Amino acid sequence: MKFILRLQAEITVKSKTLRKRHGTVLSSNVRNLVKKVTEEAAVRWLWDKIEVEIPNDERLAEQVREILVCIPGIAHIEEVVQSEFIDFEGALQFVLDKMAPALKNKTFAVRIKRRGKHDFSSQDLAMYIGGGVRARVEGATVKLVQPDVTVQLWLENSTLSLQVARLTGIGGYPLPTQETVLSLISGGFDSAVSSYQFIRRGARTHFCFFNLGGAEAHEAAVREVAYFIWKKYSSTHPVKFISVDLSDVVGAILSQDEQGVMGVLLKRAMLRAASLVAAKLNVQALVTGEAMGQVSSQTLSNLQVIDEVTSTLVLRPLITMDKQHIVDIAREIGVEQMAAAIPEYCGVISQKPTVKAKRGVVHAAEAGITDEMIEHAVNTAPVRDIRDVHDNPSTFMPTIIKQAEDLPEGALVIDIRSPEEEDEAPLELAKVEVQHIPFFKLATSMSSMAPERTYVLYHQQGVMSRLQAISLKEQGFSNLAVFEPN
Repeated sequence: MKFILRLQAEITVKSKTLRKRHGTVLSSNVRNLVKKVTEEAAVRWLWDKIEVEIPNDERLAEQVREILVCIPGIAHIEEVVQSEFIDFEGALQFVLDKMAPALKNKTFAVRIKRRGKHDFSSQDLAMYIGGGVRARVEGATVKLVQPDVTVQLWLENSTLSLQVARLTGIGGYPLPTQETVLSLISGGFDSAVSSYQFIRRGARTHFCFFNLGGAEAHEAAVREVAYFIWKKYSSTHPVKFISVDLSDVVGAILSQDEQGVMGVLLKRAMLRAASLVAAKLNVQALVTGEAMGQVSSQTLSNLQVIDEVTSTLVLRPLITMDKQHIVDIAREIGVEQMAAAIPEYCGVISQKPTVKAKRGVVHAAEAGITDEMIEHAVNTAPVRDIRDVHDNPSTFMPTIIKQAEDLPEGALVIDIRSPEEEDEAPLELAKVEVQHIPFFKLATSMSSMAPERTYVLYHQQGVMSRLQAISLKEQGFSNLAVFEPN
């Protein structure tokens, strides 16, 4: 089984030296990830494409597909099957064997790309196969412009390849061909999407979370979102997760008298701290999820005042996006439900916030937020490998159960998927009580349940179950686990 990876178009127009570098890095990333699925994988960079060959095993193929569509730098993936080319009739039979059901009662066109010495043209072979399909497949009709099905073939010397599927990649540049950034992540839609945007552009992206004195569940949830994004889109390269305690800063902001600029003061304090973290991690820019006009602190006037506290480059990839656009991207990359489930916490809420903060007012109100206070917060913040943060959390994490037979006796398994997801594939477990409560109703529904009972949460995305378990722990439930079947 073979996959042909097509490089993002921006890579193919670069100079020979840069193109070679991108191709080499991308090939290495693909090899490292696919080899984790099967050691028998072969990865070859062929200048204009990368070929991945794995054993003919559908289970392995599905795992490889899931990996390839999430690797930055790949525009699309062509899944192909191959056969030795002997003659026109053999090529036609090869197409019929693989595609006849898909061509029944459909319009189609045959496209052939040929390389090598042959005594016929690509058009000759295409016409023969097209005529044969039309004659032998019920209802199949040739249509050269916008057909229902395209029969895509490549003939290289004596090897004939047929495309059986085409998958869309995420594009961008391979990691880490661009410079390193630090994402200020809160776990919500905006910071999750902005982190992803830089990962797909080939920038190694570290994560910085500011603890504003809120509940343990908030940081634990943010950690899970950051880990999910890293694991799915950038696990070829380790990154750092740093949690900075700004509770003293929040206290100083709340104690001053200028209510209208509190949001601006908090953002300025975050950038001051983030700039010190950036220097510590040797990163070139800060990334935030701010969008113009979304809240009062995100007007252009206020952003200008906020940015004045740092000489570090601040990048805002979502600056012109509407909220719905951001949510749509969050859904596409798999973090929508996680972001929606993040416990809400804000240590600073302005009364009648200003949309155009005056510098003099801000500077006067900021007097109590000293450099020493910011430096202490950063210097005492642990810098941890994101894998270690996930595997050895400093905060509560529920037990993970992989096999149904290991579920505790008397436990209630709660399926927290949406009603649509549950309808498509109901969770059925022998001799185990299962109840369906969508994640968005879980907190209120659990208020009437016995806190001493053991509850096991299930969602096809294990991170969603873990987030909800962390939240229930905060509500006083102690016997919690997560069911993540293999």
